[in-house]
Amino acid sequence: MKIYIKYVLIIFTAINFVACKSYKAITTDGKDDKKNTSSNSTSLKKKYAEKLGVSESDIKNANLYQFINEWYGVPYKYAGKDKNGIDCSGLTSTLYAKVYAKKISPSTKALIDEVKKIKESDLKEGDLVFFNIGTSHPSHVGVYLQNHKFVHASSKKGVMISDLNESYFKKYFYSAGRVK
Repeated sequence: MKIYIKYVLIIFTAINFVACKSYKAITTDGKDDKKNTSSNSTSLKKKYAEKLGVSESDIKNANLYQFINEWYGVPYKYAGKDKNGIDCSGLTSTLYAKVYAKKISPSTKALIDEVKKIKESDLKEGDLVFFNIGTSHPSHVGVYLQNHKFVHASSKKGVMISDLNESYFKKYFYSAGRVK
């Protein structure tokens, strides 16, 4: 029994040693923080430029893409408003509060009255896109990004980026609007 405990302690110590070595040392001079922020910003630009099919220079709103990155993959939850689960209008209103410092309704039905209707061809980053999925009024909303892409909370895949040119979204597209 003593030999068994000895081996367990040796293995536990070895695992702890290896795990601790994998962490980067924390500095207090702030130099690494600036480098990491710059590096993180560059990698976010690259990541989202690839997702949107645009050049890195087209990714200008760092706060928007940081927000998307932090929420990407959060599961869908009807009437959800946090990272445990969120719905499409909750995501849209949270995004607007954090990225644009604007308070908008957390209801798709109410949001349609809070926007100036625009043509799909006039969409700009931050505009809203509405979909009529199985109802007589808009039942889904997302925030337009670029190159026909928008971020939304999908009931099947959670927070994600989709393309307005996908047949599903073409079929259910209702309108576009710009927050007043």
